[in-house]
Amino acid sequence: MHSNQCELILDLATQVGQALQARGLLLATAESCTGGGVAQAITEIAGSTAWFDCGFITYSNASKTEMLDVSAALIAQLGSVSEEVAAAMATGALGNSNAHVALSTTGIAGPTGAVPGKPVGTICFGWARGDQIHTERLVFTGDRQSVRTQTVIHALQGLLRFIA
Repeated sequence: MHSNQCELILDLATQVGQALQARGLLLATAESCTGGGVAQAITEIAGSTAWFDCGFITYSNASKTEMLDVSAALIAQLGSVSEEVAAAMATGALGNSNAHVALSTTGIAGPTGAVPGKPVGTICFGWARGDQIHTERLVFTGDRQSVRTQTVIHALQGLLRFIA
């Protein structure tokens, strides 16, 4: 990761913390392809205990079902890399934590794992707060680390927009 990307992530995490704290909100993360990268960025910020509840790293499909209550049938039907599963992950993080808002990441960081219609770099995001859910599907380019870094950045940027 380039130093300017590290600075951007820390800046975004700081902004996220300020926005959550100003609104009295607690955050939970539900991460697959980022392997805890979003939670790591958030907990780099001193005082994040005031606005960060917990993070779920649900890399396997079974863990998505067991920890986040994502329907195994939904995963079987649409695949774990889908906006519907991203939404269910974010909702599951809310339901299994004390958080008010949650974000999720699920995708194919590469270099393998592509399937028809889902090339390497395909990432699905979810942001949830109460009954409000927003999802996005993007395709990033670059190697595995680049895709994961871009995913962390977009997850934080999306959260800022979602809670604004």
